[in-house]
Amino acid sequence: MSGTVLVLVAGLPGTGKSRLCARIQERFPGCAQVSIDDIKERLWEEYGFDDIEQKQDLERKALGIFFNEIDAALNRDTRSSDAGGGSAPPLVLSDYPFSAKQLGTLKALCKHHGATALTIRLTADLAVLFERQRRRDLDPARHLGHIVVRYHPGDTLEDRSSATGLLTRDEFYRRCTTRGYDTFQLGDLLEVDATDLEAVDYEEILSWIAARSLAP
Repeated sequence: MSGTVLVLVAGLPGTGKSRLCARIQERFPGCAQVSIDDIKERLWEEYGFDDIEQKQDLERKALGIFFNEIDAALNRDTRSSDAGGGSAPPLVLSDYPFSAKQLGTLKALCKHHGATALTIRLTADLAVLFERQRRRDLDPARHLGHIVVRYHPGDTLEDRSSATGLLTRDEFYRRCTTRGYDTFQLGDLLEVDATDLEAVDYEEILSWIAARSLAP
């Protein structure tokens, strides 16, 4: 296979996408990673937000930056591939609960750069995911901007369970069943049940990526 491979780790929130990305980076150390959440957090630290409307404005700005960074990564890696230097094409990696909102632009970028897309779609039992997502949101290591409707650099919240932006179980279920997180696909698809993270066969996933990345 010639050209860049765009690996999209998609699926429902709380399915362990970051954990899988870390494994992919270990197996393919030269891959470039672009993260929408990282971009959001940078913008929150730069601008802050006073209400949900301002937060949504920054999220739209983050999506635009994300597409620009994917474009740049595909362009850079395409030029690297054209220059030779190895039998394996370069990889660009990204993870997010992707939906139709991102599909059209990602598809167009792949077509423009002659890149091949692979989608790993993680699924799991919603009851398990809600509890896992709640634990992650309450973790002090997670950026506070994810769970509040007002944030400015330096803000802290001792009791995260009182955060204004925490999702209720009903809202979490609604998002998971109506936003298309569980149907997103660009390119070849591998669907993985991540209800039990310890049971996920990461070697099988990595072999699946390698087989399609190295295919003639």
